[in-house]
Amino acid sequence: MDITLNSVAAHDLHRRMSDHRSSFECGSNRSVTGDTICYSGEGPISYDGDTQSLTNSVYEFPKENGRSYHGYRAGAYRFPNDLNEIDRLDSQFEILRILFQGHNYFAPLANPQKILDIGTGTGQWAIEMGDEFPDAEVQGTDLSPIQPPLVPENVHFFIDDASDDDWVVPPAHFDYIHTRLLLGAFTDFSEIIRKAFFHLKPGGWMEGQEAMTTPYCDDGTMPPDWPFFEWTSYCDKAAMEAGRPLRIANRMKKWYEQAGFVDVQEKIFKLPLNPWANDPEERSLGKMSEENWLAGLNAFSMAPFTRDLEWTKEEIEVP
Repeated sequence: MDITLNSVAAHDLHRRMSDHRSSFECGSNRSVTGDTICYSGEGPISYDGDTQSLTNSVYEFPKENGRSYHGYRAGAYRFPNDLNEIDRLDSQFEILRILFQGHNYFAPLANPQKILDIGTGTGQWAIEMGDEFPDAEVQGTDLSPIQPPLVPENVHFFIDDASDDDWVVPPAHFDYIHTRLLLGAFTDFSEIIRKAFFHLKPGGWMEGQEAMTTPYCDDGTMPPDWPFFEWTSYCDKAAMEAGRPLRIANRMKKWYEQAGFVDVQEKIFKLPLNPWANDPEERSLGKMSEENWLAGLNAFSMAPFTRDLEWTKEEIEVP
């Protein structure tokens, strides 16, 4: 059994004219600009009033059915941010590294100076890009401050919501914008792509990798009532109830083109769900994938099923 991942890379050859928006700089400690919190390096810093409240909310993780979730813009992202999920995300990064044969990107990057990773998660991709491009400024944004404190000097993480109408950077700012596995994170992912296009320099690149939620079987042996297949159907239903669809992978290429990108290229990868393959490397990857899915079943199910499908925790965890 497999799932497919679509990797889309696109070129921006369009020059745009627009009002200059307020920009920001991040020093070695946390700072706040508007509704964006930057934290890079270590060390306490105090704030007053609304800024202090905003900072506090970022580090207050609501607990729900045994899992913790982001406090900033609470409820916008329905998957947890606790230690179990952090470990799973790091494992997922390694799985995709193997699947992509060591590539962190497929766009023909030469010497990017400003790189953005939207929905950076644990920040592993941004950290590796910072190591590979030491002269570049690499920014990672997320709703949860779950990234490690020790990172390359050119890597900075921000608490920010990419769905905001006004990004705090000026237009035509980035050379490369990256997204990965943000299915279910936004109400309209095509709008994120349009915003990214607006904030890319002429000649810049955007690239994203997303997974199709429906499992596939090469030999036709997957029964229609296979429990995992049924579970993915419930995941899709919950996501649609929440207005944050999971099925975006097969629409990304079209969205890129509609946003104005040119030279849009799509690669499709097949990720085994379990160790069924005869090839030792594929079998090993399938084993890693299976373990990652098992580790994530609770994370993927708990909030969507209880909030959107009105299941009880006991119904979800039936053995």
